[in-house]
Amino acid sequence: MEPMIAVALVLVGYAVGAAKIINEGNEALVERLGRKHRKLSPGLNFIVPFIDQVVMEDTTREQLLDIKPQNVITKDNIYLEVDAVVYWRINDMQKSFYEIDNLQQGLNNLATTNLRQIIAQNTLEQTNVARAEMDQAILEKLNDTSKDWGVQILRVDIQSINPPESVQKSMEMQRAAEIESHAAIEIAEGQRQASVKKAEGTMTSMQIISEAIRSNPESREILRYLVAQDYVEASQKLSASENAKIIFMDPGKSKDIYDQVVADEVVHKDTGKNISSEN
Repeated sequence: MEPMIAVALVLVGYAVGAAKIINEGNEALVERLGRKHRKLSPGLNFIVPFIDQVVMEDTTREQLLDIKPQNVITKDNIYLEVDAVVYWRINDMQKSFYEIDNLQQGLNNLATTNLRQIIAQNTLEQTNVARAEMDQAILEKLNDTSKDWGVQILRVDIQSINPPESVQKSMEMQRAAEIESHAAIEIAEGQRQASVKKAEGTMTSMQIISEAIRSNPESREILRYLVAQDYVEASQKLSASENAKIIFMDPGKSKDIYDQVVADEVVHKDTGKNISSEN
């Protein structure tokens, strides 16, 4: 009876040693007598105890590699502190185990080297405006090497680019100057447009008055009255201020202003006729 129990225990131990459960999202590598033998997929797998050995089990899911802040010199000799994150995944479990001794360390060194190299090829201004292009350039360089390790680099994100404090202050001053310059240009453009509109309105008013004088001679007296009224209103406004110097103009002189308006109209009309005759 005892030998049978011993045999049963041996069989149970053998079965327990032979059964290997691999979790979903993972894969495992088996060596037989020290040589690579096969790969175990998720689920229940069986190996030969004492002959087969599981030498590696790792995930095939996406993983994150955090690149610590690195001191980098740009093309225009500006020191920057740059950090990034790399998203990667194992595509070939055997290559990731047999082609490189320390995969995590290898990826970290590879990403750091290429990050410094790409940043060094750009100026400070380019690093701020072309971050997406630099991410793509680093991604392509990493995949050129990592494919030999059975690894695919999925994304590279440069998280921060921090120049020295003195450079940051200079950049802030430059941005402030650009904002002030843009505001000044906007104000000048607004004033120019207002002046144009005012000139166009004055021109239109003069044309209407001239047309009225030509079509109705009696409107001349009305014009004299309106000019005199404008002078009276202007004098009243000036007198309302305690500190203002009051200058009164004789409304009777409005006839001189009127005559000047009529003379200008005659000159304008004659000039138009001359131009028409020349054409």
